[in-house]
Amino acid sequence: MQPFALNYARPAVELAVTTPYAYDSGLQLNVLGDGRIAACDHALLREVGTTTSTAGSKTHFDD
Repeated sequence: MQPFALNYARPAVELAVTTPYAYDSGLQLNVLGDGRIAACDHALLREVGTTTSTAGSKTHFDD
């Protein structure tokens, strides 16, 4: 017997998205291509809403 949900399950759509920032492990912050801190770029924050990285969840168990 197959569960009902499997009749309608579909693979998640992969979106081709590139983030305009990258995580800098030395600073422990997201930085833009020119070295500025991503959280200080108000235009970027308005566009993407956040600059969250996965670094905290990889190093802290209480995140």
